[in-house]
Amino acid sequence: MRRVVVDASVLAAVAFAEPSAQEWSPRIEGVELYAPTLLRYEMANVARKRCRTHPNQIREILEALDRALDPRFGITLMDPNPMDVVVLANATGLSPYDASYLWLAGFLGADLVTRDRALAAAVDPFTGVELVE
Repeated sequence: MRRVVVDASVLAAVAFAEPSAQEWSPRIEGVELYAPTLLRYEMANVARKRCRTHPNQIREILEALDRALDPRFGITLMDPNPMDVVVLANATGLSPYDASYLWLAGFLGADLVTRDRALAAAVDPFTGVELVE
């Protein structure tokens, strides 16, 4: 089965049923999903922002967050090596947060699925990571 590292931009689109969810859902279905452990906190931040802009939907937002982060959803969370992440962040100009996704994809030999333009632009053929667009 194909391995895919999914970032928070894609998972949030799918989890919170954003208009682009139909575009991204097929890219994360039927594959082995991975993400750095920081995905949990990035998703919590997205949920917090959504709760502030849609206070009448707090219950639905929290339920969607819970479903997305439920281990049964199938995302294997891993801790990237912090030193490697710093080196990669310095080399690419990415934040350490974004570099964590890129590092994990390279470490696993996995594809990377992201909506983040800066992260997508940092994907280099020499990293062994294929960007799924």
